[in-house]
Amino acid sequence: MSQTAQQNGLPAYIAVTAAYWAFMLTDGALRMLVLLHFHTLGFSPIQLAYLFLLYEFMGMVTNLAAGWIAARFGLTSTLYAGLGIQIVALVALAQLDPTWSVAASVAFVMAVQGASGVAKDLSKMSSKSAVKLLAPESDGALFRWVAALTGSKNVVKGAGFLLGAASLGLIGFMASVISMAVALAMILAAIALFMPPGLPRGKKNAKFSEVFSKDPRVNWLSAARLFLFGARDVWFVVGIPIYFYSVLSDGSVESNRATFFQIGTFMAIWIMLYGAVQGFAPKLLRARDKTDVEITAMARAWVGGLTLIPAALAAAALVAGGPEPWLTTVLVLGLFAFGGVFAINSSLHSYLILAFTRSDRVTMDVGFYYMSNAAGRLLGTLLSGISYQLGGLPLCLATAAFMAGLSWVAIGRLRAVPVAETG
Repeated sequence: MSQTAQQNGLPAYIAVTAAYWAFMLTDGALRMLVLLHFHTLGFSPIQLAYLFLLYEFMGMVTNLAAGWIAARFGLTSTLYAGLGIQIVALVALAQLDPTWSVAASVAFVMAVQGASGVAKDLSKMSSKSAVKLLAPESDGALFRWVAALTGSKNVVKGAGFLLGAASLGLIGFMASVISMAVALAMILAAIALFMPPGLPRGKKNAKFSEVFSKDPRVNWLSAARLFLFGARDVWFVVGIPIYFYSVLSDGSVESNRATFFQIGTFMAIWIMLYGAVQGFAPKLLRARDKTDVEITAMARAWVGGLTLIPAALAAAALVAGGPEPWLTTVLVLGLFAFGGVFAINSSLHSYLILAFTRSDRVTMDVGFYYMSNAAGRLLGTLLSGISYQLGGLPLCLATAAFMAGLSWVAIGRLRAVPVAETG
């Protein structure tokens, strides 16, 4: 780490975290706004999934290129670009005309969501890469700093889910997105004015071909990440919110408002508790004195446990045969358990990618890794709509279990070897 980064590490880390918080608050709110607004307009589960497909696809493309862009132009450039593009996406979404046809509405929202996907992954790659460069070199500091950033981000995103659902019911779709655009623009201006030095400015000789890692640990971890996030989004994006809507709402305006708030509250609490567990993961795992080999072994064990939860929930949904009060209770409890175990898995992955990469190519490896993350979300989003429409909740949850099992297979191939041996 450079002398400037060492001297300004904590202030720069705080500024990066604040920027990431601001972005994720609007990202969570926008997801709930889009999902619930278009569901009330009569969109099918597959059509709802389509609204998010370009978002996830552009996340893949962005992460593949963002590592090179940051290496060439600097991390602050990609961070500011992410926030700026999100503002433009929010303003554009406010132009949606309710008189448009379903096809035109889907195409327009997909395009706007694509821009938002670019914004999200520019911000994420910038923030996660910055931790590697700014964290102190003391024992366990890297795991603690990345866990704090990731955990707090998800708490804020959870608040965004609640904000989006509540604002949809209180002030409507258009007013909500314009309000978020104005707030985010103010935050971007403040962060740009007060961002301390400490992040690298980029190197003109960075080559795009360097994005692809030659380290097998990075590649296997990226594969495991793909299936891990696919396992979450298979039920999270479409299946569970639409199931809860079918159980809770009678279709009236007042019932819809209450249902929006209930669904938003569940999603918010789930994300916030997930983030809290992520933040405390280093302490929960007593990771300070553990080697990378031991942490890799823990990652294999935890994803094995994760696979069992959606499998059990799928069996319960199949036995119930339809909406039942006891099934809703089991789902809520089971999905919270999934969230806790998933958070441990995600935190372990977030540490390992930074532990495996070298400082001189951190943006490249992190970009490639989060490209896989976005690919998992894309696959999970598509399968969420398809599986729920074809087989209802049981197939949706069974698909999540299958994806988690594939993550276990991939992480089982991971071997923690010294960096010097992999080049």
